[in-house]
Amino acid sequence: MTRQSRLPGVVAAALVPLAAIAPATQAHAQARLACEPAALSELALPGTRIVSAQSAPADDQAGPHCIVRGAVNERTGADGMPYAIGFEMRLPDEWNGRYVHQANGGNDGKVVPAYGDLKGNQPDNALSRGYAVLSTDAGHDGEANPDAGLAGGNVFGLDHQARVDYGYGANVVLTPIAKNLIEAYYGDGPEYSYMVGCSNGGRHALVGATRLADEFDGFLAGAPGYNLPMAAVQHAWDVQSFRLANEDIRKAFSPQDMAVVADGVLEACDSLDGAEDGIVGDLVACQSAFDLNSLQCAAGESNQCLAAEQVEALSRAFAGPTNSAGEQLYTDWSYDAGIASGDWRFWKLESPIPPWDHMPLIAVMGAGSLAHVFTTPPSEIEGTPEALLDFLINFDFDEDGKKILATSDAFPASPMDVMAPTDWRAPKIAELQQAGGKAIVFHGASDGVFSINATIDWYERLKANNGGDVSDFARFYSVPGMAHCDGGPATDRFDLFQELVDWVEKGEAPGAVVASVRADNKELPEGWSKQRTRPLCDWPQVARYDGSGDIESADSFTCR
Repeated sequence: MTRQSRLPGVVAAALVPLAAIAPATQAHAQARLACEPAALSELALPGTRIVSAQSAPADDQAGPHCIVRGAVNERTGADGMPYAIGFEMRLPDEWNGRYVHQANGGNDGKVVPAYGDLKGNQPDNALSRGYAVLSTDAGHDGEANPDAGLAGGNVFGLDHQARVDYGYGANVVLTPIAKNLIEAYYGDGPEYSYMVGCSNGGRHALVGATRLADEFDGFLAGAPGYNLPMAAVQHAWDVQSFRLANEDIRKAFSPQDMAVVADGVLEACDSLDGAEDGIVGDLVACQSAFDLNSLQCAAGESNQCLAAEQVEALSRAFAGPTNSAGEQLYTDWSYDAGIASGDWRFWKLESPIPPWDHMPLIAVMGAGSLAHVFTTPPSEIEGTPEALLDFLINFDFDEDGKKILATSDAFPASPMDVMAPTDWRAPKIAELQQAGGKAIVFHGASDGVFSINATIDWYERLKANNGGDVSDFARFYSVPGMAHCDGGPATDRFDLFQELVDWVEKGEAPGAVVASVRADNKELPEGWSKQRTRPLCDWPQVARYDGSGDIESADSFTCR
C-alpha cells in the first residue's frame, strides 16, 4: 500500500506536494535523478539544504547506492546554539520499492550511517536487502558542546524545540522529505514503509506508532524506553540503592556477587519451563519462585552468598523508584539469569572507561540526560563524573520526581509528553489500528537499563484497552537472558523484521519465531551448543520443553 504523507500543521512547511517537484522527476524509475547535489537541490524542499550527494560503490555492507546528506530547519536555539535536523539517506541502485526509517539510539546527536540495522543481530541490513534507508541526528549535534564534558551530548535539552525534535519532531519533519526524495529519485514513492529501532530507537518506533501511523506500515521496536524520563529516574534510584551496599557503587557488587545472584535465579527457576538448560523461560513464575533473601550469608558465612546490605540494596533497586507517598515513579524489575552479564554491569555498576572514572553508564550519560532533558526546569550541571554522580545521589524523589511531568513558559510540554507515545497514560495505539499498520515489540528479560516489566505493563494495558486482544496489529516477544538489545546468555539472533514484513505485506501473522545463539557471543555459558535454537513466544506464552528430543533445538519446545 503506497502511503502518501498526511502530516498536520507541525510539519506543514516540510511537506512538498509531488506536483511541486520538477516535472522531469515525476517520470518513472528510468528517469532517475543524478546522485549529485545540484540535481537534488532543485527539488527545493522547504527548510531543507542538501549538503552532499555522492555515489558509493558496493562494499561489504551493501551494493552500490547513492548517499544524500542534508540539514532541515536550521536555526539558532533559545540557548544561543545552532541547531538543525541532520539526516542521511542511502538509496540503493537496485531498489525493492520500500523504505526503512532507521531509528537510532542513545541521545541521538549523530547521523549514524544509514545502512538500516534490522536488529536481532542480523548478518545483513536493510540497504543490502534493497530498502531505501534514512538516518537522523534527531535535531541536535551531540558534539556541539565539548566544554560541557560528559554532559555535552545532553545540554541540547536547554532548548525546548531541540527536546521536541529529539522526542518526535525530527521524525515527523523528515518523513515527508524522505518520501519526496525517494519519489523524485526513483520516479515512484515507496510501496511500503517501516520504522526500526532498539532502545531509544525502540521508543522512536512506539512513538511513531501513534504520531506517524499513517506514514508507516510497520514498526519494529526493541527494548523500547517508551517512558524514557521515568526510566531515567531509576538511575538515581539505583545509585542511591547501591550505595547502601557500598558508598562507591563500583564496589557494591563484584562480578562474583552478581554470578551468585544469577546462579540463585537459575537454581530456583531453570526447570520451570520443563528444561534445565540455563534459560529462565517462564519469567513470571520465576518472580515467585526466586527469593533474593535466600542468598543472604548466614552468620560466619562469606562465600557464595550476599551480605545483608547487598540484599537490601538489590531488593530496593529492583522494587523501582517511589516517592514518600509510595507512588511508583517507574516500574519494578524481573530477576533473570542474565543479571551477571557484562552489559548489565556496564549500565548499572561499573564501566571499563577511564574518562568516566569507571562509573557505569547510568551515573554519567544517564545523569546528564535526567538533568538536562528529562526534567523541567532543567538542571545545568558540570560534565564531570563526580558532578553527575552527585546529582543522582542528591535527587529528591518527592520534589525532583515531579519534574518529569512539569511544564513552564520556556518548556510548554512536559518531558513525558515530549518523549512518550501520545497515549502513554492509556495505551491503545488507535492510530495504528485505524491505519491498518502492524507493530512488533521485543525486549531482553535481563535488560539493565529499561525494565522488561515496563514493556510487559505497556503491552498488558494495551490489550486491556482493546478488549483483551491486540493480535491483529501488535505482538510482543520476551527474549530470555538477553541484555539491552542483545548480548548476555541468550539466543539473541532472530529476524523479527522479516516477520513484520511478512505480516504487513502477506498477511502472515507471526507466531513462534526461531532464535539462535551467536557463536561469537563471549557470554555463552559453557555447555551450550553453538547451534542452540529456541522459539521466541508471543507474550504471555512460554517456550516449554516437550520432555523429549534434542534440548539444543527449538523443535523440542512449544509455545504455550
